[in-house]
Amino acid sequence: MNTLPIIGITMGDPYGNGPEISIKALMDKSIYDRCRPLIVGDMTSMTYAAKVAKKASGLDVKLNPIKSVAEAKYEYGTIDVLDMGLVPADKIPDTSDLDAPKPFKVGACEVGGEAAFNYVKKVIELAMAGEIDATVTNALSKEAINMAGHHYSGHTEIYADYTNTKKYTMMLAHEGLRVVHVSTHVSLREACDRVKKDRVLECIRIANEGCKALGIKEPKVGVAGLNPHCGEHGMFGTEEIEEIQPAIDAALAEGINIPEKAPTPPDTVFSKALGGWYDIVVVMYHDQGHIPLKVKGFVYNHEKKAWDAVAGINVTLGLPIIRASVDHGTGFGHAGDGHANELSLTNAIDYAIRLANAKKENA
Repeated sequence: MNTLPIIGITMGDPYGNGPEISIKALMDKSIYDRCRPLIVGDMTSMTYAAKVAKKASGLDVKLNPIKSVAEAKYEYGTIDVLDMGLVPADKIPDTSDLDAPKPFKVGACEVGGEAAFNYVKKVIELAMAGEIDATVTNALSKEAINMAGHHYSGHTEIYADYTNTKKYTMMLAHEGLRVVHVSTHVSLREACDRVKKDRVLECIRIANEGCKALGIKEPKVGVAGLNPHCGEHGMFGTEEIEEIQPAIDAALAEGINIPEKAPTPPDTVFSKALGGWYDIVVVMYHDQGHIPLKVKGFVYNHEKKAWDAVAGINVTLGLPIIRASVDHGTGFGHAGDGHANELSLTNAIDYAIRLANAKKENA
């Protein structure tokens, strides 16, 4: 009996580079040695992506269209595709001329948004029903899903809604650097207003438990300040005094290990994290966490005019199901050109496998 975890992977926006990234990632045999992966998406898009990947990289892959998880083969060299049938062939760029893979540049549109949203909804349903052990998401377009009438600011909010989860946060990770966010997809002005004791404490707790789920028995949690120099004793802002420190004090009273017992200035917290001071850092808003992760994980080669690495993953903590994701956008401008980088998806699958195995061990 095969006991490897089943990982449901959304294809992402059909007009982005998610389909091609999925093809490239699942041509890595080691993934099949550690899990049973299947793609949730459309055969029309995956067929096109397979042709692009073969022309650009010489990858020869077979696709197995299925209508249920039970039909999947999980055989290396054949990618199982749970075909949702949402993108008709006439909505896919012409596949007759692939002498030179090139971007098809459809961009954000209602058809793509509707499809991408429903792939996500489907993997959530499968995970909640226990048919799969974990979910992994390729990128969708926030603009496109809103065009289609689904008014969410991203994957995280969709997952929270469809799993009826009230307390959750986003964790970004690359190698040993991990961050969770007090707020994400809101304006910077609103993000400052969301720095409240209860929410900061909630994120510290979730960060601590998230590390334990990864097998870190005694996590060290760093907490970033909001203001320059952590407000300099109120000279540059009082959020550290009024909201962040009280949250830290409450977490310390619960036994959570916060080495500095106080907020750390944002301009040094990540250097300390990379130096091993913390296993995870609680940040106060989107860019405070995303910028350092992407500086480390996104590596552009100026001489080659190409990305050597587009790494880093996103895990939603606090959900009743496992969700890991790539930490990059849809790549609309490059979809179809054969240059998609699969490293972020490969890493996300790896995280999902680790979390699924840990969950089984702790059950």
